[in-house]
Amino acid sequence: MATQQGATAARGEDEVAQLAEGDVHRTQIAHAHNVAEHTSHNVAPVPIELSFCVVNTELRELLLRCLDAIAREQATLGIESEVLVLDNASNDGSASAARRHPATTQVIALERRRGKGENDSALLQRARGRLCLLLNEDSELLPGATRTLLDALDADPAAAAAGARLQRPDGRQQPSAWRFPTPLTAFVGALFLHRRYTVQSRGETTREVDWAQSAALLVRREAAEQIGWFDPDFFVYSDEVDFCKRLRDAGWRTLYVPQAVAIHHEQLSTGAVPERRIVELSRNRDLYMRKHHTRAAAWAVRVLTALTYAARTVAAMVLPGHDPRRYWRHVTATLRPAQGEGLREAASDYNRGRRL
Repeated sequence: MATQQGATAARGEDEVAQLAEGDVHRTQIAHAHNVAEHTSHNVAPVPIELSFCVVNTELRELLLRCLDAIAREQATLGIESEVLVLDNASNDGSASAARRHPATTQVIALERRRGKGENDSALLQRARGRLCLLLNEDSELLPGATRTLLDALDADPAAAAAGARLQRPDGRQQPSAWRFPTPLTAFVGALFLHRRYTVQSRGETTREVDWAQSAALLVRREAAEQIGWFDPDFFVYSDEVDFCKRLRDAGWRTLYVPQAVAIHHEQLSTGAVPERRIVELSRNRDLYMRKHHTRAAAWAVRVLTALTYAARTVAAMVLPGHDPRRYWRHVTATLRPAQGEGLREAASDYNRGRRL
């Protein structure tokens, strides 16, 4: 018992020390900002080169870690930048915490919850930077990531977007760039060869890809404006796929930059509402196919993707740690994407509750 109490006390001291360290770090950042503001009163304003654009939904602590990482990046860039935070109608004090963070330039606090594509568009339109780094609140830039992404876009004038290499908190790499969805990629997935053919986030050198995940995506603002920003019809999932596809159609390229690394805590893909996430994923995959391909192609992708999940359902019945019911829900949602309630409906329910 004494040993357990000692261990608990030690953990408590460690947590206090970590919190204190974070407060000291943020105080140092605030002091640096105050000095910069004091010395720039009589100097002509410098054009903003980069806008950090963060969307947050109810993840206050991860948002603060994201902002801490941004502050560390700002200190080494040597360019003028701003930090915009859009809080998606959170109830956990995220907006207030973001306002208090010394790295934050502006907080947009929504009263009603909206989709990821619409929120990214709002940030891009509000941004003053020539380049905009889109970030999820659960993305944590590692040192040097921003500079590496900037250099990659500056070295390729035909590139409109550059995605970072994403890794899980345990250090394992997370796939973050892929080929555009087609019947062929769905067929490859049914053969379980998608990691070899469809996933493009491989290698250690910068390369052109079809699309990259928007968890840490540097965007050339003029290109985003040219194509009309993100499509708000994509509430969550496939929004960046459609965005990169329209960039490609307009003559722009998308890059995968493996030397720029961000930790992705991936809170959107886990949590208490897997049913709604599965519905939303299937719905927007089908929307993308119907928008950019024929009805026959969309139907083919439905069938092939459903077959893939059906095979996983069977495998999950004998493999430990897998839920066959979850895979089977993917089957039904894929075949009937217009049915069921997804994250859009969850947001509507949330907004309705806030009005009551």
